[in-house]
Amino acid sequence: MTTSLIQARIGLFSLLLIAAMMTFVPASPRAGTEGSAIRETILLQIEAFANDDDEAAWRVASDGVKRRFGSSDVFLEMVKHAYPAVHRASAIEFVRRVPHGDFEIQVVRLKGPDGKLWDAYYRMVLVDDQWKIGGVQMQPADLGI
Repeated sequence: MTTSLIQARIGLFSLLLIAAMMTFVPASPRAGTEGSAIRETILLQIEAFANDDDEAAWRVASDGVKRRFGSSDVFLEMVKHAYPAVHRASAIEFVRRVPHGDFEIQVVRLKGPDGKLWDAYYRMVLVDDQWKIGGVQMQPADLGI
């Protein structure tokens, strides 16, 4: 990997991290802590995909995802083909977080490699005090009128 490609990826991740931090205003101190940890987990996985680091992406997947796909290689191949906007996001915006008792949904607007905007609904589960990604559902972003 060339130095300029590494620098570009680091720069992209830094911009994405700054944008993510600017889009969130916590409702309470606890909500801010949980929201921050959820965003960090999602950003870690997106960075891992950007770097083709299947093991790092696999580490933040839930046990259910790991059982479903069996290995990090299979998981990464599935994401590459089924979720190109997640695999190669060029812009990220954390839209809202919705608590659901045992899990939370984090809505993330992603810009895919083709320039289209998607809303990704991340199902986040708390395992041993660590947020894990339990799945993602995608739909084209509703941009209003």
